[in-house]
Amino acid sequence: MVDSSEAHEAPKSSALTSHRAARIEDWIHAKRDRSARRRGHQETVIPYSGYGGDGWVRILCRVLLSRPADPKPTSARARRRESRRAQGLRGWRSFTSVPVGSARVTIELDGRTFDVVADRGGVVDTVVQIDLAPGWHTATLRTSASKTVEASLNVIDPAVTFGVLSDVDDTVMVTMLPRPLLAAWNTFVLDEHARIPTPGMAVLLERLASSHEGAPVVYLSTGAWNVAPTLSRFLSRNLYPSGVLLLTDWGPTTDRLFRSGRDHKRDNLNRLATEFPNIRWLLVGDDGQHDEEHYREFARAHPENVAAIAIRQLSPGEAVLAGGRSKLEDGYGGVPWAYAPDGSGLADQLSELGVL
Repeated sequence: MVDSSEAHEAPKSSALTSHRAARIEDWIHAKRDRSARRRGHQETVIPYSGYGGDGWVRILCRVLLSRPADPKPTSARARRRESRRAQGLRGWRSFTSVPVGSARVTIELDGRTFDVVADRGGVVDTVVQIDLAPGWHTATLRTSASKTVEASLNVIDPAVTFGVLSDVDDTVMVTMLPRPLLAAWNTFVLDEHARIPTPGMAVLLERLASSHEGAPVVYLSTGAWNVAPTLSRFLSRNLYPSGVLLLTDWGPTTDRLFRSGRDHKRDNLNRLATEFPNIRWLLVGDDGQHDEEHYREFARAHPENVAAIAIRQLSPGEAVLAGGRSKLEDGYGGVPWAYAPDGSGLADQLSELGVL
């Protein structure tokens, strides 16, 4: 049984109304698509963890064209090459795959089937109406030309009233993202094993998740979906709690030259407040970008959905290179705020606030 009517399909852009940059990007993708298929590249579904609530789940994945792996590498060099390709160690490799725009993806979940359509960048971000018990579930995803893959889904118990939402760059991972040259180096060149976890943050987030049974953990970043597999491995390797990644797709949209990172964060924060009106979120970020501004705005609009705000303070050197610090006052927004340079200091303050 196919329940395609119960899933929200990605809107299809019109060539007549799309921004010129988007039309150029679509033309480039079409040429690369044809070239990649001629060279034997195959459709591949990259699954991302999703989440859900009472009667619905949010499914996230991306469809790309990728070169099939060599089933039996014959030399040590070939084996090393295949291993590097499988791991995607260098960030730039994540940006060379060809997205399959408007790909039709079949979702199988709890004995039911749903058909959805990816957006022009190959990303599926859709809501499926289905009743599932609270806890972790597995959905299978495929296109007509790809292998079947599995995606984990965390269905939140309606009784849960606490959740953790964390920024990524300079909050759980030291990247100093506002510095353009270092941002490019960290994103496109740096070996993922050389990325540095922020001191104490993994312990803090794990303690928060463990002390609040069933609490969802969400990692919200303006990073591109291309780096989701790398980021997932980084979080797992450094013992961060399992959670959902909410990233974005770089490049032009149908109505503007560049996507707005601020809109991405604002929209997802507001969406979570609507989806889980009973959850009060601990919002974790840093003072080197716009986290304080985003969180203050959200706290003023939804004070009932904010337990506290925890801000990691950049070191003086990081702050200078990041363009300075935010000028917001502590506690602005009517909710408790905690400030410290690392996870240990934040844990102490959150304990005093009764959050941890």
